[in-house]
Amino acid sequence: MQFIKQEKVRFQHIDYAGIVFYPRFLEMLNGLVEDWFEEALDRPFSKMHETNGIPTVDLKIQFKNAARLGEILTKKLWVKELKNSSIICGFEFENESNTIVLEGEVTLVNVAFNPERNGIKAEPFSEEMKNKIMNYQL
Repeated sequence: MQFIKQEKVRFQHIDYAGIVFYPRFLEMLNGLVEDWFEEALDRPFSKMHETNGIPTVDLKIQFKNAARLGEILTKKLWVKELKNSSIICGFEFENESNTIVLEGEVTLVNVAFNPERNGIKAEPFSEEMKNKIMNYQL
């Protein structure tokens, strides 16, 4: 199963040429991950970040085609590999013509903050969380 969301390309996303400026794609990807954790995994960032985090430790992206102002992008995310405390997810953004504009993979690590909140350490996912995550493994 894939986690799927749509997002309209807005003026805030584009550069002078009228196409999505590449850092905005990273913000859209982060929004997709955040929505997946809240809506599909029942682990909203607002609660998780009280004691834990899920930082990106590796990111591979290919920019395939331009995305333009006003287009609706369909953003898809799925699990490629689930490890003890990390997830490798594939992702793809398509425009309304079903043309891929962006694809890649992101590695996320489940971490716990130390009591002083000045350090982090990888922490295994709970069995409950692993089961929820595995619903999105292709």
